[in-house]
Amino acid sequence: MASNPKPNFVLMLADDLGIGDIGCYGNTTIRTPNIDKLANEGVKLTQHIAAAPLCTPSRAAFMTGRYPFRSGMGSCGGARVLKWLGAPSGLPPNETTFASILQKQGYSTGIIGKWHLGVSCESRNDHCHHPLSHGFDYFYGVPFSLHFMCQPKGLLNIDVQLTFFTHLMAFSLMTLMVLRYSNMLKINRRVVFYVALFGILFYIIWYLKPIFVQHLSCIIMRNHEIIEQPMNLERSASQLLRETQQFIDRKKNVPFLLIVSFLHVHTPLVTTKAFTGKSKHGPYGDNVEEMDFMVGSIVNAIDNAGLRNNTMIYFASDHGGHLEVKDGNIQTGGWNGIYRGGKGMAGWEGGIRVPGILRWPGVIPSDVEIDEPTSLMDIYPTLVSLGGGELPNDRIIDGRNLMPLVTKQSPHSEHEFLFHYCGTSLHAVRWHQKESGAIWKAHYMTPVFSPEGAVGCYETAFCACDGDGTTLHDPPLLFELSADPSESKPLDPHVDPQYKTVLDRIKAAVAEHQKTISVVPLQLAFLNYLWRPWLQPCCGTFPFCWCDKEEGNATGILA
Repeated sequence: MASNPKPNFVLMLADDLGIGDIGCYGNTTIRTPNIDKLANEGVKLTQHIAAAPLCTPSRAAFMTGRYPFRSGMGSCGGARVLKWLGAPSGLPPNETTFASILQKQGYSTGIIGKWHLGVSCESRNDHCHHPLSHGFDYFYGVPFSLHFMCQPKGLLNIDVQLTFFTHLMAFSLMTLMVLRYSNMLKINRRVVFYVALFGILFYIIWYLKPIFVQHLSCIIMRNHEIIEQPMNLERSASQLLRETQQFIDRKKNVPFLLIVSFLHVHTPLVTTKAFTGKSKHGPYGDNVEEMDFMVGSIVNAIDNAGLRNNTMIYFASDHGGHLEVKDGNIQTGGWNGIYRGGKGMAGWEGGIRVPGILRWPGVIPSDVEIDEPTSLMDIYPTLVSLGGGELPNDRIIDGRNLMPLVTKQSPHSEHEFLFHYCGTSLHAVRWHQKESGAIWKAHYMTPVFSPEGAVGCYETAFCACDGDGTTLHDPPLLFELSADPSESKPLDPHVDPQYKTVLDRIKAAVAEHQKTISVVPLQLAFLNYLWRPWLQPCCGTFPFCWCDKEEGNATGILA
């Protein structure tokens, strides 16, 4: 087999994986030998940063090389992630992904796994946000995301809640009727009627909600075709691994880009029997170890196809581990090591510092650790350059080419400043002071932890970006990350002589950065993320959307 003149790219992106969950980043109890081996054979980035602490905006930044607010994929007033498939929001058609640039350079492009960047704009089948409209030749996977209702027992949990609220409404209505007809309380008949009507409507809406999520949004697509609705979570890992191996085998004689976007380790944690109960950290550890096996299988497929020396492999997570998520008393979210905060928590390190590993034998040195600020957005210019393309000149690209850094041609990252947004609100700024090597971080806003002193936002699904759920800091909190990576000891603005100097430099950088911001339509604004039945993907006649075209396929791969 002749070697390809252009390198192949295999990008593996985990979902909600904490940086502290991997052996090569310090974990001593969860077994991740395949990811650890990947790091030993390449470069490990220790300050790899996501552009957002949540799935949709982080993935938008990854695909475009731009902060998510530039494409309208950051929002504070509406949702912070896509909540439905039947909504017009998503990655705008005018955004240029690195896949679309490589596609024009002759690359065969594919994405397998999670997308979570929208499907359609105006009609069910226009697919304006779909991967095939953003530079991909092939898509197999989940256009939405995982949700606890995507698994059968998710409906059981809803049924329990539904039964409780049904009994509560029935008891309230009966009490009103008894009080009225016994003349103990004067209540107009209309009041009783409206209470009864409200109860019926509440029952219907509450019952339909899980059906909307499980049967309408939890789907698997191959290109434009829905092949499972709802998806079968128990076999999805095997299906995605099979599709990945087959794609590599099909494309081994041409240059290709393949993104493997894992469903692991987002909740619900569905793990095959071969890995269930095998780790020391319950369902979460089992799921991490299964993902590690999948990583090893994918790397083996590349090496066995004779593509080892002509393929750049990249492994990362879209953001940090989800601290608040639990199943009863069992923690089912990730661990972010020494770093404070987690998924959804604005600018705290635990939500945005992620694993970053690159392997390319003969080009990228092996067993190297780089402690310089880098970003998931850097993959964009890196791949465009290596693939022979050119960066768009009609927009700002915030990522920087990684190759000079990872090949040791340059001692420093090209990032002097990185800006950490929560939705559209600037929460924190990172400054790499290259003369001294210090890394500074100023927090202008931070989410309010609840209960006081805890590590997460337990009263809501995610921490707030603004309003009462945040604390404004004037003067800002300032940490020297190079000496205090856990952000536990802010500098005293009244005592520390460096405080004013550092803040003045950061303030000037923020002013320059704000000059680059232009107003764009907010994809996640309230009206844009509302569900529209005419946009809902459906493999039958809406609302009867049931199909399984994969029955009996991909069994046993992970056994």
